Amino acid sequence: MQKYYTAVGRFERKGRMGDMTCPMVIINNREYALDIQEMILWAALNWQIMDAGSLEDAYSAKLKASGIRPQRSISDCMRRLMQRGLVVEGCGETDEDTLYALLSGLYVVPISDSLLLRLISFIKLTVFGHVPFAVTRKLFRKERRSANERRVYRLSRQALLSTAELIKCVEYDIHTIHSDSQLMDALYADDTTTSDNIADMVRPFVCCRPVLQAVANLYLRRQIIFERLS
Repeated sequence: MQKYYTAVGRFERKGRMGDMTCPMVIINNREYALDIQEMILWAALNWQIMDAGSLEDAYSAKLKASGIRPQRSISDCMRRLMQRGLVVEGCGETDEDTLYALLSGLYVVPISDSLLLRLISFIKLTVFGHVPFAVTRKLFRKERRSANERRVYRLSRQALLSTAELIKCVEYDIHTIHSDSQLMDALYADDTTTSDNIADMVRPFVCCRPVLQAVANLYLRRQIIFERLS
């Protein structure tokens, strides 16, 4: 049995105590405070999909680079992150099954393509963050998306959809979402599909693999993040 892990939510700094700010992860408008070890572990998984061995290596490298002496085990930190839904796990017999188990229930949130936002980020990182220009100039490189990646990205900008729901939209040739009622009819109008079983129902679809790959590619290229609703 294989297992993959990834992070859910977006990072923000909240509050201030002197020169210190509190690292938070925001999921579905709810704030989760993390201690430094949990934050390093979550950050190691943010925009990454890893097995346990790769995650432990990445976490150890980040701990060493930060000079932090751990007070808790990685398994203890992972347990708490997973209990709160900040990290998710997928299990399967094959790479594809494991990836599907990991991503099918996660909701896809696109990151803005706005030139203004990229310019602001560039200035903040280069001028105030002292990040080298060779790194920050990558903000202005737009990687060419495949047809499936463009389709997934466009749909995710129109409604909050899980990976499984995106698969059904593509299978049923939905390009434009006009209303919530149209979307619900397209996804759940039959007598058998529910939000609890849609991942199982769409798994045999022809478009399942290409849509799953498109979602994973967009995530690894930092063009989307994952959310959960519960």
